[in-house]
Amino acid sequence: MGDAADDELDARGLLCPLPVLKARKRLQGMAEGAVLSVLADDPAAVVDVPHFCAEAGHALLEQTAGRYLIRKGG
Repeated sequence: MGDAADDELDARGLLCPLPVLKARKRLQGMAEGAVLSVLADDPAAVVDVPHFCAEAGHALLEQTAGRYLIRKGG
């Protein structure tokens, strides 16, 4: 997938649950199928972001060190 994101959210320095809450809010304003890149350095994000995607119906396309690519579901 690389850098093919439609928008980017820099949540570095924020602690749980703020990265997920900010991602949820940003995704609400995006079109279905759009891709959001989330930068998060909170250790809990490794668990929180995949869980959020599964619960909200979004696809986690990529999870690398501190970067998550999320495709908005419908």
